[in-house]
Amino acid sequence: MYRILFLLTVIFLSVPAHAATSEHATKDEAVAMVDKAVRFIQENGADKAYAAFDNRAGPFVDRDLYVVVYDLNGKCLAHGANLKLIGMDLLDAQDVDGKFYVKERVETAKTKDGYWLDYKFADPVTKKLEPKSTYCRRLNETVVCAGVYSSP
Repeated sequence: MYRILFLLTVIFLSVPAHAATSEHATKDEAVAMVDKAVRFIQENGADKAYAAFDNRAGPFVDRDLYVVVYDLNGKCLAHGANLKLIGMDLLDAQDVDGKFYVKERVETAKTKDGYWLDYKFADPVTKKLEPKSTYCRRLNETVVCAGVYSSP
């Protein structure tokens, strides 16, 4: 399990930061980003939407805020900060405290539509492990998420 965390951390930290500022997005901005992403999928289809979410220079990446989409089995379908994670089964991914954050995300999606989950993850701007709160919404057989970082 720690090998998955280590691998994810190494992969994530090898990706260049996509923003020049260290300003963090807000929870309201995360909810708005997820709502925007869900509408985009509904209006344009998954293929076009996921390509837009994966574009670090596109409208679905803002500072440390980006969209991530998982299927209900934990497979990463889109990732605005790390293209290397797309297609990976991340159900057993753990944060530094051993929390199975992807598993919790997809399990919660089976009973709730919109919800927040907390865990620790590498901030793409600062490259530091920080507390993160992620807002998720279920859309059909997927979970669409965007999260905010907060320094301890």
